[in-house]
Amino acid sequence: MRVRRYHEGMNLGFSEMVFIFLLALIIFGPKKLPEIGRQIGRALNEFKRASNEFKAQVESEIANLERDTTPQILPPAHPPQGAVAGGSLTEISPAEREDNHIVKAPDA
Repeated sequence: MRVRRYHEGMNLGFSEMVFIFLLALIIFGPKKLPEIGRQIGRALNEFKRASNEFKAQVESEIANLERDTTPQILPPAHPPQGAVAGGSLTEISPAEREDNHIVKAPDA
């Protein structure tokens, strides 16, 4: 007993192709067969083109994601309680001092 294994897609042998051709010739007739063949060829080409475009778009998006995944370290929104501020100093209004419970040190 002979076992056939199909590895990638539909691998048709010569005898299967002849059988399909004869069956199509009987069903559609010799006049319509060339037009049907052209339509099938166009449809397969369109499917192949769309498949290649989709594959290229997916690969492009993956490349964009890989390029854009550099981690960004952001500074904290508010400095930790009791931390010394860096950079330039700003004047705090008396209302803000009372709201934030900031006590002004006595002038020396």
